[in-house]
Amino acid sequence: MIGVVLLYVGAVLFVNGIWLFGLARAQEREQAAEPGVPERAPASYMIENKDVAVMNIFTGAVNSVVAVIALIYGVQRDDVSLYALAGFVLLFGFTYLWVAVNQFTGVTGRGLGWFCLFVALTAVPAGIITLDNSDGDTFLIWLGLDWFAWAVLWFLFFLVLAVGTPILRLTAGVTVFEAIVTSWILGFLLLTEKISL
Repeated sequence: MIGVVLLYVGAVLFVNGIWLFGLARAQEREQAAEPGVPERAPASYMIENKDVAVMNIFTGAVNSVVAVIALIYGVQRDDVSLYALAGFVLLFGFTYLWVAVNQFTGVTGRGLGWFCLFVALTAVPAGIITLDNSDGDTFLIWLGLDWFAWAVLWFLFFLVLAVGTPILRLTAGVTVFEAIVTSWILGFLLLTEKISL
């Protein structure tokens, strides 16, 4: 299940990163535009809000289904680690669903920004605990480091959405980088059994 979640988290972060690059470019053009001069066509990599919302909905749904399955197994087996898995997976799944709603409604995203701060603050101790329990396990070391990377990324989302810090291009670059390094590669390696849980 974790391999599937990570693969699609990689996909959604990648697509959202490209979308953010397009938003950053549009903002830069808007700021540089001269009054009375016609606007140039948008960048070819610009993805419309509703286009990227589809990926956010799908990944949020996949994460939610995995979380519910983990909760059910957790109850059946009285396994606290499965409750933790469900809670942590929902942090990200809910983020993607909220992004999709914002993309359809056009709201500012300030509330989502504050939720991203909560996710960032939760990710730091999750990383510490994961590394502390890794015992040299490749997957757990990678996952522990991922938690710290995700804390940075979700903190950038907080700065962009809730505070209005003008770092959209930086956030887009970090999003694409983390899509590949923290999620897509690890998910792919899990699904092809090159790394095991």
